[in-house]
Amino acid sequence: MADVLVLNAGYEPLHRVSVRHAIHMLVREVAVVEEAVDGRSFGPFPLPRVLRLVRYVTMRWLYKAGGAPACTKLGVKRRDGECAYCGGPAETVDHILPRSRGGPSTWMNLVAACYECNSRKADRTPAEAGMVLRVTPHVPRADHARALRYRAVRAA
Repeated sequence: MADVLVLNAGYEPLHRVSVRHAIHMLVREVAVVEEAVDGRSFGPFPLPRVLRLVRYVTMRWLYKAGGAPACTKLGVKRRDGECAYCGGPAETVDHILPRSRGGPSTWMNLVAACYECNSRKADRTPAEAGMVLRVTPHVPRADHARALRYRAVRAA
């Protein structure tokens, strides 16, 4: 067993920790075991598979002012799921208005792209490169971003 899922007090997934770190959390009494490995224990504690924090942790680092989730490359790739130009696998992100022209790294200016389409577009806008966007960039809602994080945690 490589790692343990840690849930917030409200049952939202936060992250994964090592078994050693999980045992330390149990000893400090900051978490309780929600799900354990059958028949295995570590001293007086069952070997945890899922822990829940006793107190709610506010995830300020995840959200900027206004409730919008922080914009990250991984978040953009998860939001779009495929290349915004050809529909292939999303391997990187592309600035619709290139950074060299003052394009910001925001949810509304970033789309997922494959390496080939990103190279072909280069330092141009999609219109200048003769490429059409298959997706419309949008800022994901906080609950949508949380669901994407949970899916990623479960897959890890």
